[in-house]
Order: sequence, then structure tokens, then C-alpha cells
Amino acid sequence: MAGENTESKPEISNVDKTAAHTPAIKETLTLPILELIKEAQQQHGLRHGDYQRYRSYCTRRIRRLRKTLHLVQGSKNRFQSKRVTGEVLKDVKYLYIPLMTAERAWSYSMQLKQEANTETRKKFHVMSRLRKAVQHTQELETLCLTDKCDARTNLEAQAYAAWMKGALLFEMQDWTSAIEQYRKAQTIYEKLASALTEDDRVIYRQRVEDITPNIRYCSYNIGDESAINDLKQLRFTGTGEDQLGSNLDALILQTREKQAATLSEVKWRGRTVPVRHEKVRLFLLNANERSSEVGGAGDEEKKMHVYDTLLMEARDALQVLRDELKADPKSKGQSDGQVSSLNFLHSYVTYLRQMMTVERNQLILEEMKCSLPQPDGTANPLTDGKKPSKPQDLVRLYEIIIQSLGEIIQLPGVEEDVNFVQELQAQVRAYKAFRCYFIALVFSTARKWPEAMALYQRVLKYIKEANSAGNLDKNLKAKCQELQQNVNGLQQSAHALSIIGSQESSDLPEKKSINNKALVDRLEEYYEDGQLRSKNVNITSFPPDFQPIPCKPLFFDLALNHVELPDLEDRLEQRKAGGLTGLVKGWLWGGGAKK
Repeated sequence: MAGENTESKPEISNVDKTAAHTPAIKETLTLPILELIKEAQQQHGLRHGDYQRYRSYCTRRIRRLRKTLHLVQGSKNRFQSKRVTGEVLKDVKYLYIPLMTAERAWSYSMQLKQEANTETRKKFHVMSRLRKAVQHTQELETLCLTDKCDARTNLEAQAYAAWMKGALLFEMQDWTSAIEQYRKAQTIYEKLASALTEDDRVIYRQRVEDITPNIRYCSYNIGDESAINDLKQLRFTGTGEDQLGSNLDALILQTREKQAATLSEVKWRGRTVPVRHEKVRLFLLNANERSSEVGGAGDEEKKMHVYDTLLMEARDALQVLRDELKADPKSKGQSDGQVSSLNFLHSYVTYLRQMMTVERNQLILEEMKCSLPQPDGTANPLTDGKKPSKPQDLVRLYEIIIQSLGEIIQLPGVEEDVNFVQELQAQVRAYKAFRCYFIALVFSTARKWPEAMALYQRVLKYIKEANSAGNLDKNLKAKCQELQQNVNGLQQSAHALSIIGSQESSDLPEKKSINNKALVDRLEEYYEDGQLRSKNVNITSFPPDFQPIPCKPLFFDLALNHVELPDLEDRLEQRKAGGLTGLVKGWLWGGGAKK
């Protein structure tokens, strides 16, 4: 038996022995942290700022991962914590648990921060959730720094942990430590962007740009005054973290209030007047910076937001000045042949408000001009699917501009400045030329050529008057020259069409009716129909239309009703019935029958 057992053992060859003693090749784990969280955030709520939805997704994801990896933390009645450690790290899915847990805590803190505007007590909860998120990111970093993960995962875990810790220090207003963590994360992401392919670099470069506003904000709070200019530009470009968005506007407002405190007087049209009210100072400071803010704004919507904000501030500043003028009636008078300082300041603020209204309407006009139909009536290719504009829509905006400039001329203290009044009058004539031009386009659309030609002549008249003043702005003067060239051609066209306008207007309904007819119905009429060369040719209508036919005649003998027939009773034979039967029958039926 012993011999049989010895012979039954399989023999191991030299090759098998070598393979048995060869150590297994270790497979490193790769976890693209930034790519995963960005994709999850965009797909589950953060595209629209819904942090609660993203937090719910993270909770469900953690539950599914623990169930799949058999790391369920207890039952319904008992909780038993099961953390991911280096001993159980056999699959990359284990790294998802601390990552999603950190994301859940961070999203909860951002949700509470949105709600903390009305409930101050939630600010403490925000800090506790951020601390919990930092704790989970540190656990993730510890797991990724082992030899089981590759170099890219190690760097991404360090950058993610540094960014999360920077977010916590940012809320704690520890600006020095926060900027160190943000710079560490930014440096790692820059190295990753330079080492990866072009397709993978985009997300890391975007992350670097998102961290930049936070760094500049921390630098400003540390003492770098030059950072405020960069923050103003970043506010309109849309870059930056959500954590910074709620603080940036408040910071810019505080900075401007500090600058406004030093603004004690303002100079306009060669006269210096004092400024005592804080709202007026703040508005004047914002109005002086509107050109840079509008230039830094990206799209038209953000530019309109800048003008709307400034116009609301102008309204408040004017209300403050009106109240002071009512309280001090003497300030409305004149001293030494000039209006009072308070009244002149009111005129200056009103001038700024009207000029901002003009600039805002010009911005709208430029956008509407791009969607005007072309001269041949076809749609403008620059509309990008938007609703096309009409010339009469632009007329109203030019009327508002003319009205605003007219109100500036009538302001107290402006009438004395002759050069300034002439400049404003030249602008009014230029804008009247544009208004007449678009009114002429309306008449041209309605084929009223004599009216359009008269308005084109009025346009040239206004342009000549505006140029004769010699005080036009360069941009406005260039637009007037371009308008004059267009009107010269359109005027000749309107003059030619006005001669044949009656014939063209009479032919237009006929052509329209012919175009709607089928070919079989207009064989005797000549008309150049382009549809005959296309595939959809209107030859005849099918099924054929109903045609009226005569009905079958009916004949009625109406004369018979008027014919009087002769009496023939005397020719009828009469016979009386006899016997008992005849008697009874005569008694019952009133006599014998006539035959």
C-alpha cells in the first residue's frame, strides 16, 4: 500500500518547480480622483448647484460599494464600524469608499452653507462637516501612498487632500495656512497636467484655474492690495469655487467703501464740488470703474448686469440728494451767478445716470442689429437661432437715447457750458439720423417708397448737421460715415422703386394668386415659376375638386288644380234596393247606394 501511494504522487518537473518559486507580479491600483468626482458632480446635481441631490447620490454609492465588497457596517440593531485599511485593499473599489464619504461630507457642508444665510446656527455645522471631509481625505491619502497604488494616484490623493484642507482653513479664515494648501494642490495639478496627454490635461488645467481666485482672495486678506483688481476680473469671468462666490461681492463692496471714504470731492466740467454722503461717494466710485468692469465681463448678460446694478445705485444716490435739496431750499438757488454745489452735484449724478442709460441702450442696439434681416428679406446668419429683430424695435431705443441726451442739456449748470451743450446737440442729431434710418426701413418694408425716400434725405440732413458741429465722438462719427454710405445707395433704390411702385404693388397680389394656382389652372397665363424646376411641382390637385353639374328636371302638373270638371250626375244610373234588407240598410246607412 505504501508503494502504491508513492507511485500515485505526481512528479513535478523542473519548469514547474521554477514557476512555483517565482513571486506573483503585483498589480498597482489606479484611481483618477479628479476625473471621477468631476463626472459625478456634473451628472448628479452640481451642474445646477443642487448639493442635496449630490449628497444623496454619494450616500447611495457608498451603500452599494459596502454591500458589494462585504463591508456592511452591522445590521438594523447593531452598528459595527468597518474601515478600509491597507490589509483589505485588494481592489480599486475599496478606495471609492473613503472618496465618496469625503465627497458626501463636503457636499453636506456646501448645502448647509447655502442655508446658513437665514439660519446662523448652521455655520457651526458647516465647520464640523468640513472637518469630517478632511478626515476622510487624509484616510484616502494614507491608502494611496502605499505601494499598492501607482504614482498618479499618489499625487492625486495628495492634491485632493490639500485642496480639502485648504477649504476648511478658508472657512476658518486662516488665510496663511489656506494659501499654502491651495498652492500645494495647484502645484500638483499643474505637474499632472504637464505629464499627461492632451485629452487628460483639460480637467487639471480647469482645476488650476478654479483654485486661482481662492489664492488671490487669501493674498488680499493677508495684505496684498493688488489682488483686488484680479478678483474683480475673476468675478465676471465665472471662474472660481462656490466657496468664494458668496464672499467675493462682499469683499469688493468693502474695498470700495474704504476707497469711497477718501473721496471727499469731485471735479466735473471745470468745477469742484464736495461730496458728503456715503451712498453718493460709493456710486461715483463705481461709475468711474464701469468701463473696466464692462470690459472684463464676458457675455452680454453680464454686461447688462453691471449697468443694471449701477442704475439702481444711481437711483438711490439721487434720492439722497433730492431729500437734502428739500430739507435745504436755499441750496436750489444760485450764488455768484452759478448754481449751488449741491444742485450741481445733483446734475452731475443725473448726467452719469443718463449716460449709463445711453450706453446700456447702445449695447442692446448692437445686439439687435446683428439679428436684423438682410436687405433682400432673408434671415441674418448671425442670429444663431434667435428671434429676428424688426426695425421698429430699434426706433424705440433711439428715442430713449435722444430723450436722455435732451434731459442732460436741460440740467441746471449745464446750460452755461456752451461747448458741452453743442457736443450734446451734435450727438442728438446723430442719433436722430439713426432713428430716421430705421423708420425709413419700416416704410421700405411696407413698400412705401416716397416716404422712405423722404426719410433718407432727412438722415443725410441730420448727419451733415452733426458733422458741422465738429464735437462728435470718434466712434459715433465713424458710424455716421458708414450710415451715410448706406443711405446714398438706399436713397437711389427707393427713388427708382417709387417710380414703378404703383405697377409693382398692383402686380404683387396677382403674382401671389398665380403662385398658389396649380399648373393645369393657369396654362393660358405666363409666369416664371421657380417651383417648376424643383421636385415639388404643383401640377394639379389630387383628388380632384368637386364640380357642380345640372340637376335632373322635375315636372309638376299645376294646371290640373285650376281645371273645373263638368257635372255628370245626371248620366249616372240610379237603382233603389227593395225588401226588408233594403229597408234596414237604408235606415242604417242613409239610403241606397248609387251606382
